[in-house]
Formats: sequence, C-alpha cells, structure tokens
Amino acid sequence: MLKKTLNLLYIVVVAVMAIATFVEHASGLRLYDAWWFTVLWALLAAVAIVYFLKRRVRRLSVVALHLSFLLILLGALLTHLTASSGAIHLRTGETTRQYTTADGLIRNLPFTLRLDSFIVRYHAGTTTAADYESYLTIGDDGGQHAQMVSMNKIGSSHSVRLYQSSYDDDGRGTVLAVNRDPWGITVTYVGYALLFISLIWMLVDPRGQYRQVLRSPLLKKGAFLLFLFCSVCGRIAAAPQALPKETAEHFGQLLMLYNGRICPVETYALDFTKKLYGKRHYGDYTACQVLTSFIFFSDEWNQQPIIRIKGGELKEARQLSDYCTLNDFFRPGVGYVLGPYVQEYYQGGRHDGFHKQVAKVDDQLMLIMELQRGTPLKLFPYNHQGTTTWYAPTDRLDTLKVPASQRQYIGEIFTLLYQEVLDGNFAKVDEYISLMQKHQREHAGNSLPTERVLWAEHAYNAVPFATILFMLNLTMGFLALAFFIWQMVATRRVYTFLPRLFYVVCLLSFVALTFCEALRWIISGNIPMTNGYETMLLMAWFILLITLLLCRRFRILLCFGFLLSGFFLLVSHISQMDPQIGRLMPVLRSPLLTLHVSIIMMSFALLSLTFICGLTALGLYASKRETRSIESLAMLSRVFLYPALTTLGLGIFIGAIWANISWGTYWSWDPKEVWALITFMVYAVAVHQRSFPLFQRPVAYHLYVTLAFLTILMTYFGVNYFLGGMHSYA
Repeated sequence: MLKKTLNLLYIVVVAVMAIATFVEHASGLRLYDAWWFTVLWALLAAVAIVYFLKRRVRRLSVVALHLSFLLILLGALLTHLTASSGAIHLRTGETTRQYTTADGLIRNLPFTLRLDSFIVRYHAGTTTAADYESYLTIGDDGGQHAQMVSMNKIGSSHSVRLYQSSYDDDGRGTVLAVNRDPWGITVTYVGYALLFISLIWMLVDPRGQYRQVLRSPLLKKGAFLLFLFCSVCGRIAAAPQALPKETAEHFGQLLMLYNGRICPVETYALDFTKKLYGKRHYGDYTACQVLTSFIFFSDEWNQQPIIRIKGGELKEARQLSDYCTLNDFFRPGVGYVLGPYVQEYYQGGRHDGFHKQVAKVDDQLMLIMELQRGTPLKLFPYNHQGTTTWYAPTDRLDTLKVPASQRQYIGEIFTLLYQEVLDGNFAKVDEYISLMQKHQREHAGNSLPTERVLWAEHAYNAVPFATILFMLNLTMGFLALAFFIWQMVATRRVYTFLPRLFYVVCLLSFVALTFCEALRWIISGNIPMTNGYETMLLMAWFILLITLLLCRRFRILLCFGFLLSGFFLLVSHISQMDPQIGRLMPVLRSPLLTLHVSIIMMSFALLSLTFICGLTALGLYASKRETRSIESLAMLSRVFLYPALTTLGLGIFIGAIWANISWGTYWSWDPKEVWALITFMVYAVAVHQRSFPLFQRPVAYHLYVTLAFLTILMTYFGVNYFLGGMHSYA
C-alpha cells in the first residue's frame, strides 16, 4: 500500500505540473501558488522518506542523491514560508528605506538606499543594450558605502539582495527587485551542492547500478543492433540587369548597422535573399547582386519572380505561383491587393491560416520596399563626443552633431553611385565604394569590428555549414546503414576499411561543425547556444562528439551518429528557426548560460540515444526477433540513460542558480523549467528497477523510454511554440 501511494502521488505531482503550464497559459491562473500544491509536494516527500527508510538503502551515493532532493524541497519550503520579496522604484538622487511587496504591502529595509545614477551601456555604435547599471549608496549605522547593481551582478547588505529589474524610459530612474531569504537560499544551495556530487558519484560508484550496466556482456551486442531502427526508418525570367559580381561583392564588404550590431553588408544581403527566395542566391546571381540590383535596378527586379510562396490557404485562394514578383501584389486602380487582409490580421485579430500567410508574404514585400526607400542601409557612421551613430542615406540627420559637409556627403553619395551604375562605369562605382569604406574607417570610432571578427564573418558567410553537413551526414548515415546490414547477411567479412572511412568522414564533419560554431562565437562574442538554431547545431555537435568517443567500441554508432546529427542539422536548415547572429540581451550575458545550455543539450543528445534504442528494440519485438537482442539494446540504452540523468539534473539546477543571480528567485515555475523537471522525473523512474520490477523486462523498459521522449519534445519545442515564458528566446 505504501508503494502504491508513493507511485500515485508521484504521478499526480507530474500530471498537475504539466496541466498547470497549460492552465496558466490559457487563463493566467497559477496553480503553483495554491496551498494544496505545497501540501501535495509535502505528502510526496513524506511518503518517499518512509518508503526509503523501509527499503533500508545503505549505498551512500543513493542516500546522498535522495537526501539532496529532500534538502532542495526543504529550502523551497523555507523560502515560501520565511522569504520576503518586492520592488523599489527610485529616481536619481532619491533616498528610501522601504520596498513594496507583490501584494502591495510596505516594508522597511535595514538600511537607507539612494540612487546616485542609472546608466544603460550600449554596444559600440548601436542602440542595442549591453547592460543596465544602477549606482547606489547604502547607509546604515556604520556609515555609507557605494554599490553597483546590474544584470547578473547582485547588490547585498544585511541579508537583503538587490537585483536590477527595470528602468524608467527617460533613463533617470531604476526599478530594483528586493529579496530577503536568509534560510531558504542557504538550505537550497546545500541541496544543489549535494545533488551535483551525488549525481557524479552515481556514475563512478564501483558498486552502483551504472557500473554494473557497463560490465554487462550484453552491451556489445546491443550496440550492433541499432541499425535495425534505421532500416525501418524556380522559374527565372529573362536575365535582368545587375552589377558585375566583383562590384557587388565589393559593395558587400561595406559595413552597416544590422540586427543590433555592425556587420558586412553581405550578411544583410544573404538574409535578404534567403527571406525572399529561400536560398542564398537567385539563379546565377549572388546575394550581393540581388541586394544591389533591388537598389539600382528596382524597376526590372520588381518584375522578377523571387518571392517564394509556400503552400497554404493564401496560395490556393489567390492561385499564386511558387515564386511571385513584387508587381504581382499591386494592381492598377486597386493598389496593394493584400492590404485589406493585412489590416484584418494586425487590427482585426484574424489569425487563421490564410491571414498568417498573408502576414508572412507582407513581411517579404516590406523587405523590398524598405530597401528601395533606403531605410535599412545604415552605412554612414559619425562619431560625436565619443558616441557613434550609424545613419541611412534617407535618415534625417542631427544638424547639431553632423557637420554640413558630412550631411552633404551622406545625402549625395548614392545619387553619384546610381548615375555611374546607369552609365555602366563600374570602375568609378568601385572607386566610390572604396571612398565609402574610407569614410567608415574615419568616422566609426570604436564601433568597427576587428579584422579577426570580419574575417570570421566572411568565412561564415561563404559556406552554408548546416546545409552541407546535413546532406553529408544523412548520406553517410544511409551508406553506413547499408554497409552494416550487408555485413550482417554476408557470409564473409570484406571491405573492412569502410568503418575507418566512416570514422574519418565523421571526424571531418565534427571538425567542420566545430569550425562553424567557433566562427559564430568569434562573430557574436558569445558562445553560440542562445537560440533555437544554435542549440540545434549544439545538439548535432554533441551527437558527433559522443559518436567519436564511443564508436571504436560500438561501431554501429557511426550509423546512428551520422543520421541523428544529420537530422538535427536538417531541422535547423528547414525550420522557422532564425540563424541570424545578434547581440545577447543583458540577462543572458552570464557564464552560467554556457554551462546551463551545454549540459542540457548533452543530456538531450544522450536521451535521444535511448529513444533510438527503444524504437529499434520495439521494431525487433514487432518482427518477433530473438529476445536476447532486445535485452542487449536495453543494456545499451541504460549506458546512455544514467549520464543523461546526471547531466539533465546538473543543467536544471545550474539554471536555477543562474536564475537566482539574474532574477532573485531560483525557481519561477516558468513552463520551460517545469517541463525540464517533468522530463527529469519521468526518466528517473526508469532507473528504479528494484522498486519497479516491470523495467527489468526489456520490452516494457523500451516502451517506457520511447514514450518518455515525448517530454523532451515538449520541453524543447512545445514550450517555445505553445506556452512561451521567460525561456521563449531558447
């Protein structure tokens, strides 16, 4: 009865957390704040303690692991019962010793607090915020002392922690979050430390379950059987005018303010062309030729079928071709044919499939129209008193900052360029472009990227890494699959050099992807793991790394490594994820982000392996193959499961520490947090074979871990697309 009660409470807690994410998204009601939710967790902890004691568990690594969870829950309870939090709004020069709680109560601080100044730090030459800094003076009986609070930098005094939360639009006021939690944070952090130690201890304990799995004689055979899963498993009009390729590429070397950073025009040209046409080029025209042609030969290029229309209700209703021209959407006497539908989408709230596609096509058309107005072409820097501003040729220039000679230059250079282009004097065009480059170097101050960054961006723009590698890896995966199947049925072993060839190609793919990641790191200045596109690349990187480390013992992993990494790269290539490189929001500029995301991605990569093992085994079971093979796959799956749980647990709670430093609370019941915890709890069940003898049966185990993979899909994709939250950037 005790065991059944524990199982029921566990299922109820997981189910309530999952349901609560959808309830909060639909109605705003937070079930996590209800008293009964706290009681539910307390009952689960109490019954688990009694059950654990009755089992008389003596292995220290297991005791430490479960004790860490108890301490984390105790810390959360202490925070809930004893902590106080709120906010302070201060204007420059203002002093207070009070803060306002979330329920509107006024409470006193054990010190006075004065805002001396507030500063928004920007990336050089851009309007993208790099950090928000509040300079404070804290006064008490011992005197006064200064503190600076910013994103990821906490201020503290007398057990009160201060966090940068928001600021006034005029830049002369700040909003600080206040947190006073003398007991909860301490106990929780002790729990985190014990958790980190015990998770790693679980893997290295000589008498632990994981080491027993590694010693199993079934392991080698299970690795070889992974192949069974895999076995189941524009038209262009007459050539329009364009700048010569060399001249267009020269124009692409100019720098511009785009996406919150200074980058080459070729970066904007590639994004522009891909958003319109879905490819990096248009026929024989490079992206820089496409961009410059829409600037200098707009009449001709407005008639080019370059706007890609994907299948959907709009395409069917309007009988549109796969590729349309800009002029297709404008009719004499009618004007912009999509105009009424765009208005219905943005003002009438009509977000059905037809209107969503209208909005997407409208975005493509606006790209062209804004370019032809010159709005995005912020090519002209001017440094005034140490601050650099980048202007487009059509911008209204600040006469107090920009002298008349520079205003005249910015206003006339494109007119001169246009005239030389019409005359076909491309040598003169190149001369003017060189003058523009000289102007940028002279007036950009410290906002220009370094030569190293520019080299990295040109190299990154030159090679479509994700596209090439997904095609290479999937192709090699299917070739490796065919080879291993042939090896299974062949009467004798030949072509033994092929596994070595597969290994070399896998290594080269890993090196190329590593080079791609390094280039993105150099360009952005941040480790590339801050959005969906980058985490897909990171997932593929970890898959290849794991494959290279283990394939000498389990050769079939080469087949898996190619196929799964190719799949993740394919998803990054064809999905709606944005590959643009931009600046990090200030809250993400923390070294803990690197640890948090990379460890979580490693866990997901390992759990993907258990999913593959599960599908393979279920395929064998359906085809009535020998049960010995299914047992071997179960053993191999557990090789991946234990380190996956370790890394997932580490990743979740490193994220909690980061959240406490950034937002003042280590757990906010954000949908991504909740579903990551659900994933951890669901997969953790599978390692309790003594408590759940069902998992000693290989088919039941494989079925469970295969279905458990749905929680990963929900955590990684479902939360982003259906629930949102603070992790929507991920």
